[in-house]
Amino acid sequence: MYRTETASGNPIEIQFDGEQPTINGSPINWSIHKKTNNKHLIIKDHKTFKAEILKLDQATKTAEIKINKQIYTVQLKDKMDVLLESMGIDMSAVQAVNDLKAPMPGLVLDILVEEGKEVKKGDPLLILEAMKMENVLKAAGDGSIKSVEVKKGDSVEKNQVLIKF
Repeated sequence: MYRTETASGNPIEIQFDGEQPTINGSPINWSIHKKTNNKHLIIKDHKTFKAEILKLDQATKTAEIKINKQIYTVQLKDKMDVLLESMGIDMSAVQAVNDLKAPMPGLVLDILVEEGKEVKKGDPLLILEAMKMENVLKAAGDGSIKSVEVKKGDSVEKNQVLIKF
């Protein structure tokens, strides 16, 4: 399940479970043919649309897509984003920070950085298992690692400091 919204703010929920994808619960009657890695041909209602993924930013979960010469910017939220949002945690609103805190209770599966390492916005820092899902916690901005406050295998609580910048 993914969520996005139209330019006018209307919510759209896209479901890919099973054979037939749906938008807001209604089946999508289309076919998609991959031409290259980022170019596709979409056929819907006997009309053909050329689609090209111009830019994909995994850190902000946004894509710039060109469909028949019209460019659209789309931000997708997956189940984890929706869950975090419902808990009052907005990962996109993170600004300059001095530390990385656990967004929820969990288990540290892996630490991907070490003290003194320079990181850029979006760099993966740590993998936290929470609610049977692996979550890659990423840098909110550029900086350097001052200290890593946890070790692999540690159980952590919500808002516990994991890494200091």
